Amino acid sequence: MNTQAKPPSFPPQRPPGGWKLPAVLPITWKKPFEWLWMGLKDMGHSPWLSLMHGLVLALGGGLITWLAHDRFWLLAGAVSGFLVVAPVLATSLYAMSRAIERKEPVNFGLLIQTWTRWQTQRFNEPASYWCLVRFGVLLGLAGTGWVMTSSALITLLTPEPVQTPMDFIHHVVLSQEHHVFELWLVLGGLLAAPVFASSVVAMPLLLDRKLNTLQAVLISWKTALTHPLPMALWALLIMGLSLFGVLMLFVGLVLVVPILGHASWHAYRDLVDTSDLAERTPSQGTL
Repeated sequence: MNTQAKPPSFPPQRPPGGWKLPAVLPITWKKPFEWLWMGLKDMGHSPWLSLMHGLVLALGGGLITWLAHDRFWLLAGAVSGFLVVAPVLATSLYAMSRAIERKEPVNFGLLIQTWTRWQTQRFNEPASYWCLVRFGVLLGLAGTGWVMTSSALITLLTPEPVQTPMDFIHHVVLSQEHHVFELWLVLGGLLAAPVFASSVVAMPLLLDRKLNTLQAVLISWKTALTHPLPMALWALLIMGLSLFGVLMLFVGLVLVVPILGHASWHAYRDLVDTSDLAERTPSQGTL
């Protein structure tokens, strides 16, 4: 009989009942406001590093608008994809909040490490840092799907062609002859809800714990379904602040992005019981 012990592997072998999702911690409906306050405090810890993230996204949004200002669907697609992928772009903000929580140094080197460490990982390793990249691709595809669906809806139901942002305002938003705008908002909400449920804690979770993308998404869904009202409030706050930042000609994103990024870390920490989840550590070649 071969009694040689088998080497450990990751992810661990599934127990008879399958992989068990971690517990979701109890919260009150007021928690989203506390997350924003904690995000503001984290931003104050290293303001220049935090605001740099917002500045990069604001410049990116401004560049998109400048390049596609007279082509509505290109502009809508770029901005939608930009906002959907924003949780991925905020990864180093999560790393900063984690370092603050652990009383570790928060400096530019931390940001460099966060954005370069994934390149040293094997792409096929189930719980490697590549999971962050894969999830970002999925979010980008979700944004593309929304723009294609939106374009098809308005093209089919609007009698006038919509080619520019002003066409959209005149023929869809301000039109009194049909209810395309209301239908467009409902459809957007229906498509945005599963994206939010899939990502509400997934990105900071993938940064912090050794999980693959599917596991992180399942935990995120469990979180959203366990606390539907606080999560709905959190989604409204994120949407409202992001819309404010965009309507301020993207300048508002300089402040909004770091607050939401840091706050999202605290949301993850307050929502998910990570005591049984393996931690990513630099000694293992991951973050």
